Amino acid sequence: MIHYLAETASSSNAQSTQQAVGYPTLFLLVVLGSLVPVIPTGALVSGAAVVAFHQTSPFALALVFAVAALAAFLGDVGLYWLGLRGVHSKNGSRLLHRLQNRADPEHLATAQRQLDEHGVAVLVLSRLIPAGRIPVMLACLLGELPLRRFVRGDIAACLAWAAAYQLIGIVGGSLFPEPWQGVALAVGIAFLVAVVPQVWRRAHRKAGPADG
Repeated sequence: MIHYLAETASSSNAQSTQQAVGYPTLFLLVVLGSLVPVIPTGALVSGAAVVAFHQTSPFALALVFAVAALAAFLGDVGLYWLGLRGVHSKNGSRLLHRLQNRADPEHLATAQRQLDEHGVAVLVLSRLIPAGRIPVMLACLLGELPLRRFVRGDIAACLAWAAAYQLIGIVGGSLFPEPWQGVALAVGIAFLVAVVPQVWRRAHRKAGPADG
């Protein structure tokens, strides 16, 4: 992925660079990453933002933001709609079971409590916290939150998420003269933001029983 973004960033022609970045490709990858939460969508958005930062077009960053936010929103809504079908099914669904298996029990309990206290506003925070989206979405599903209410909360969540990762890209793009350097930094930061908290929590849980 870094290689792909770096090649895109090194193009000198603005039009060919935009085609190489591929807004449709970014859109599809973010949608897929929202539906199947294994693709580092945040890193993709940050890398694309670096490339857009170095473009002469004043609309490049706006397009990255709009594409990322819309794609994340459609992916979230699609996943939630499929999850609701599983909740209302007598036999459940494989998707719902997969979401339950991916959610940490402690995170799920916290998400359910926050959902009770703050309502759909917690969706915004869940999108910004690494590994926070699935537990909150699962809490919404188990609480049978109507799709309409989920949609209202998720709009703000996806806008905040796209803005946060685009900001990482803008910072990376502004620090280096060569776009590929900014891409490498932005993607690295996005990966660290996503991975380090999860590694720390897992290490903390393993150390907890031993300390006790």
